[in-house]
Amino acid sequence: MAAMSSVTVRGLTDTHAHLCSPEFAADLPTVLERARQHGIERVVSVSENLADFERNLALAEAHPGRILVAGGLFPTDLDTTAAEALIDRLRQERSRLSAIGEVGLDHWKVKEEEERALQRQIFEHFIALSVELDLPLNVHSRSAGRQTIACLLEQGARKVQLHAFDGRAAKALPAIEAGYFFSVPPSVVRSKQKQKLVRRLPLDNLLLETDSPVLGPDREQRNEPANAVVSLQAIAELQEVPVEKVASAVRRNTERLYGIPAAG
Repeated sequence: MAAMSSVTVRGLTDTHAHLCSPEFAADLPTVLERARQHGIERVVSVSENLADFERNLALAEAHPGRILVAGGLFPTDLDTTAAEALIDRLRQERSRLSAIGEVGLDHWKVKEEEERALQRQIFEHFIALSVELDLPLNVHSRSAGRQTIACLLEQGARKVQLHAFDGRAAKALPAIEAGYFFSVPPSVVRSKQKQKLVRRLPLDNLLLETDSPVLGPDREQRNEPANAVVSLQAIAELQEVPVEKVASAVRRNTERLYGIPAAG
């Protein structure tokens, strides 16, 4: 699987990237143009805290139609006061918001049961907000796939994207049955776990993501939204279907979750 596909497609969306990251401060317009040249017309830029959210709002204003804003609190941030302040701000900016995220559970870094309980409490507040505002959840679930899906189902989450899911396909099946989506990063080309997952999951439940600037095809190089086509081609190879079929499916899936037709 190549680091950058030569496939030409249009109207795709990178559904999870960190465009407000310092790694993009010097050349974001060039990065977005390179993505457009590879058929990635829009990017969902997720936030890890309130400051990130404000930066993403400014980026979206500077690049209208290219950046969709998601606001969230990274799961390792266990500050309930910060969560409350962010939730209030997200309500205020509902009209400019495309998703709630990045939110979720992380049992890779958070080990203590008391802290995990607090992490889940914060996550539940963001799930409730997504239902209240009728917005998708862009979800982190590192080393906590089963627990994250169980929490989402128990709390009545309806619109869900599980980003860079690191669990087994069997753990993903309840989420598939609930109509949730799984986004595939370019690191799929070097991850046996993600390759197994993509082979097992229905095409109707897959999205493209990059998690830029990380999770690229080469762990030593900065990842960027243009590499979403690497994910596209990898899905096609792993499921043994034409690239065009995958492109059509992920465009349709993105519209189903985010409610925004593919750009032309």
